[in-house]
Amino acid sequence: MYRIKCLNRISSAGTGRFGAGYEVGETVENPDAVLVRSASMLEADLPKNLLAVARAGAGVNNIPLDRCSAQGVAVFNTPGANANAVKELAVAALLLSSRRILPGAAWAASLKGKGAEVPRLIEKGKSRFAGPEISGKTLGVVGLGAIGILVANAAQALGMEVYGYDPYLSVDAAWVLSRAIHHARSLDEIYANGDYVTIHVPLLPDTKNMICAESIAKMKDGVRLLNFARGGLADTAAVLDGLASGKIACYATDFPDDRMLGVENVIALPHLGASTPESEDNCARMAADELMEYLESGNIRNSVNMPAVSMPRGGYTRICLFHRNVPNTISKLSGILAGAGINIENMQSKAKKDYAYTVLDVTGAVGDSTAEHLSALPEIVRVRVLPGI
Repeated sequence: MYRIKCLNRISSAGTGRFGAGYEVGETVENPDAVLVRSASMLEADLPKNLLAVARAGAGVNNIPLDRCSAQGVAVFNTPGANANAVKELAVAALLLSSRRILPGAAWAASLKGKGAEVPRLIEKGKSRFAGPEISGKTLGVVGLGAIGILVANAAQALGMEVYGYDPYLSVDAAWVLSRAIHHARSLDEIYANGDYVTIHVPLLPDTKNMICAESIAKMKDGVRLLNFARGGLADTAAVLDGLASGKIACYATDFPDDRMLGVENVIALPHLGASTPESEDNCARMAADELMEYLESGNIRNSVNMPAVSMPRGGYTRICLFHRNVPNTISKLSGILAGAGINIENMQSKAKKDYAYTVLDVTGAVGDSTAEHLSALPEIVRVRVLPGI
């Protein structure tokens, strides 16, 4: 029986995928795995038996990745599951940032009670909220992952000239990207050409505050800037300075901080990117499937702290080892197994930065003493033995 604890309300589209052999819920104790959306685990104790955490969403800044890795806990996310929802909001922000729709609607609402004068006042005051069309303008897309590609293609279909920049563009992603999208060779090319610039990259040490005074200075005067990825990608002080000077005509973000609220020409949204029932269902299904595949077969896909490793399951006993990425580890493992009369039939081993993951399908009895010998190696973080099926 695997125990799955839900730290948030998780869509039944996901929790319903767990069948017999699983206990799932918010009150589960001593879980083997955790399903989480926005709840913070940064200060939480990690049970010794915890094997995996699945984030029903893309960002994992609410999960203690270093502690999970040190304890041999696989952390999964669901890239692409909320891509369409975020794309739709980003496209809406393109229009909102251009046409001054929100301040116009707020002003119109303020005329309540003016009675028969409302039509005349509307016609007299509407020019204050005029704004340009997006068709024929240039959009720079930074990051051509699942979301960035959808935004780029949608903007091109709406008549925009689109430049995309991503030095890590995958082959699969390239197949989906419209041929009409210009491939920018640098961020400077994006900044120089974009009437609008939208950011779709993860928040990492080298992307933190990538939107700063220096990068804003390289942008067109009157640029409209969209951030629907993570708040930490933009230096708030630099953005506010750009707005005050007129360098930035509008800043739309799904991740505002206190300094952004109430500022003219800031569209501050309450992290609505993935807040659709379709997105929540997609994320929950994907997270549940990742957990089941890992718990039952030891296979890994979409982990942020472990490499992708997958082998078909058969009748062999499977040994799954989370270990440090240091030389001679595989030879040590092989030696212990050979000494126990265990033969390796299939093997996959991959590394991701400081850690590696090795899956061995073996014949021969894998007793407790063998697992203990493997666990005793200083390189080994966690050993799991799965019986053949």
